[in-house]
Amino acid sequence: MRIALTGASGNVATALRRRLSGTDVDVIGISRRAPGSLPARTTWREVDVAGPGAVPTLTEVFTGVDAVVHTAWLIQPARDPAEMARVNIGGSRNVVEAAVRAGVPHLVHLSSVGTYGTHPSDDSRVDEQWPTTGISPSQYSREKVSVERLLDRTAETYPQLLVTRVRPGLVFQRANSSEIARYFLGPFVPVRLLGRVPLPVLPLPRDVRFQVVHADDLAEALHRILLQAPGGAFNIADEPVLHGRDLGRVLRAARPWPVPPRTARAVVDATYRMRLHPTEPGWLDLLLGVPVMDTMRAREYLGWRPRRAAHDVLAELVTGMREHADAPTPPLRDQPKKP
Repeated sequence: MRIALTGASGNVATALRRRLSGTDVDVIGISRRAPGSLPARTTWREVDVAGPGAVPTLTEVFTGVDAVVHTAWLIQPARDPAEMARVNIGGSRNVVEAAVRAGVPHLVHLSSVGTYGTHPSDDSRVDEQWPTTGISPSQYSREKVSVERLLDRTAETYPQLLVTRVRPGLVFQRANSSEIARYFLGPFVPVRLLGRVPLPVLPLPRDVRFQVVHADDLAEALHRILLQAPGGAFNIADEPVLHGRDLGRVLRAARPWPVPPRTARAVVDATYRMRLHPTEPGWLDLLLGVPVMDTMRAREYLGWRPRRAAHDVLAELVTGMREHADAPTPPLRDQPKKP
């Protein structure tokens, strides 16, 4: 098998390349900047998927591959929404167009739980049929929805292109800990003290709950999708669902301090405007709005089972932040954080 992998130096793609190591899969890695070293059976093309001339170049690269796995996506700089839209929407449009032109048989798109509309008031789980209307205050969510609509139109117009959408929870691994700290915490959070110094309280929005998945568990699901070419959508998340108390336990907080969601958003918005951190407040709306996903389809159809417990994934992330863990690729390498 021969695949093309966009965003190949990023979090998910790095884990997928690790999973494919030692298999009979040849990988063409595509990103704006190549990493320092390449594993066996991997070649590299430095391409900006949203840049001028991207479609002809991508068409050439995609010709003859068995699948394209599209993971290229920006979540920063939030203060430059036009640049994010250029890459996320424009780049995805170029990838899809090039896949059609090249006659690619299978396109695997890394979507997100952020594609889904607001959750029910309880903790009941939703499957892949839940409306993909997104959480409108979040640019990330709106752009994920926009690409899903593009895929809808593409699947209808070009039925010869099989499209599989993968909708994971928050994707973490030790190697992306510095990236997450840089993207969401900013320079004023003393990450070396996370989980090391006890906290008397941890202010959190009331009733917060979220799902995570280790990058290696997601990579296993992607590998199975490449082998089975199922089409459709798959929710991917580790168990159990996490709550504020789980975050408090990892951060050694004596107790969570419930904060009304409106108050929490007002604080995040004000501190974002003051440039105290880089987290655009739409991320809080996303966290509070997305549903709890049911992963039964991946378990039954793909035979996928998560190997990590969600609370262990969260602990790995916090420990990695504290230790400035990173990986030798441009997006994952530890760098100075900007607010």
